Amino acid sequence: MNKKWTLCPLLLVILVMILMPFNQKTVIAQSVNPVVVTITLEGPLTPVWSTHLQRGIHQAVDLKAGLLVIELNTPGGSIDLMNSLVQQILASPVPVVVFVSPRGAMAASAGTMVVLAGQLAAMTPGSAIGAASPVGSQGENIETTLETKTKEILKASVRSMAQRRGLAAVQLAEETIDSAKAASAQEALDAGLVDIIARDLPDLLDQIDGLTIAVNGSEVTLNIANTRIVPVQATLVENILGLLTNPNIVFLLLSIGVQALLIELSSPGGWVAGFFGVVLLSLATYGLGILPVNWFGIIFLVIAFVLFILDIKAPTHGALTIAGTGSFIAGALILFNSAQVPAFSNVSVPLVIGVGVFLGLTFFAVVMIAVRAMKTPVVTGQESMAGKTGHTVTALNPTGIVQVAGEHWSAKLAEGEKPIKAGERVVIIETTGLKVIVRKT
Repeated sequence: MNKKWTLCPLLLVILVMILMPFNQKTVIAQSVNPVVVTITLEGPLTPVWSTHLQRGIHQAVDLKAGLLVIELNTPGGSIDLMNSLVQQILASPVPVVVFVSPRGAMAASAGTMVVLAGQLAAMTPGSAIGAASPVGSQGENIETTLETKTKEILKASVRSMAQRRGLAAVQLAEETIDSAKAASAQEALDAGLVDIIARDLPDLLDQIDGLTIAVNGSEVTLNIANTRIVPVQATLVENILGLLTNPNIVFLLLSIGVQALLIELSSPGGWVAGFFGVVLLSLATYGLGILPVNWFGIIFLVIAFVLFILDIKAPTHGALTIAGTGSFIAGALILFNSAQVPAFSNVSVPLVIGVGVFLGLTFFAVVMIAVRAMKTPVVTGQESMAGKTGHTVTALNPTGIVQVAGEHWSAKLAEGEKPIKAGERVVIIETTGLKVIVRKT
């Protein structure tokens, strides 16, 4: 055989190997990827989410995981936090699936953008997505010019992330921003805004096994059958900071912190109550900075504590405390409720009523103690001598010495009293300076 023709296949193989790196679309088949990393993001968007997600991506890279699943359930949050999460998801070297879970969960407001950032988007039956119109930090409408600018930049972002899903998906994504439209899981699937409806995580993994998706310009085939699921656990600090975004916890911290400060102010000199009050209010302030707060509720709470304090000084004997209790309950119920913001977890009504009644009864008890103290006769000093009995040490005509409660006092007969011999029983009518006025019993 001619050597020239023998070398042709070898040259052809070398040529193909040289040209392969210049091919823009590289297909990578994940033959051995035994790990799927999962991370749960639940509640309003907080700064903790950014570090938690970053740690999840790093763990997925270290484990050479074939997939990172973000289980999402959020009413939304600030645009800055949303952008941070979206950037991390888009830059992830590991394929990311954002799964709105569990049943009845939501990806509202900023959560909509987080869902669209994933290479795949999935929802559970009964979940919802949308209502992404921007609002102020307290849930109020923002100014017209600022609203237009914010909406346009958000619409540009969703177009860039949703355009691969089709025109219907882009249109629905823009409507969630323009008119705060929300969609059910089935409506989002019909429009192409999400890719899959799955009952739970195993169902999701079964459905996406074998799919080919684009990750940072490369195509990756998901071979995730019978893989090991590794959840990323939140750290102790992340759990604590997560609790501080719970409206019930924030409400309790706020109530106890203010009451501790009032105790410190009413009896200054100690430091324990004041210290704990400052610490609790500082922790509550963190939650108030994250949650959509209706500051009208704060006004009611301030009025309530002012009424509690005034009732201690005023002669109303409980009327202001009752009014303060009503103001406290109303303020707490208004505090984390805003018509413009989707509700994730409002403060518990029984908790508010219970704490309000407890505070009211506490301050009412303080008022009753103060009233009783004002009506109690003086038991020390000269003022307490009136009404006490003793006996004469010397004759009183009209002055002399008497013994009362084991003490000798200079005494004078009351007006119109006859002289009294030594050893007779007498009663003190009043005191004048260092002298007592007495009469015979």
